[in-house]
Amino acid sequence: MSAKAEHYDVIRKPVITEKATMASEANAVVFEVAIDSNKPQIKEAVEALFGVKVKAVNTTITKGKTKRFRGTMGKRKDVKKAYVTLEEGNTIDVSTGL
Repeated sequence: MSAKAEHYDVIRKPVITEKATMASEANAVVFEVAIDSNKPQIKEAVEALFGVKVKAVNTTITKGKTKRFRGTMGKRKDVKKAYVTLEEGNTIDVSTGL
């Protein structure tokens, strides 16, 4: 498997919410990442894929909610989000390709 494919395994998709848009004003981008990934892996993947310098990576794990599916109880998957703060002058436009 190539290095680029491994980076795409770490970073799943960008998160586009009201809170993520607020974070982008502070030069940060929010990604949904693999649940078993760590901060150095996330930093390396973002720098390699987007060609930017990363200042800091903060992560959060949101536990999946218990919901009712077709009358039986089910559970949504746990999601790990990474708030990636970029160095001054670096930007990632996540709205392209929508």
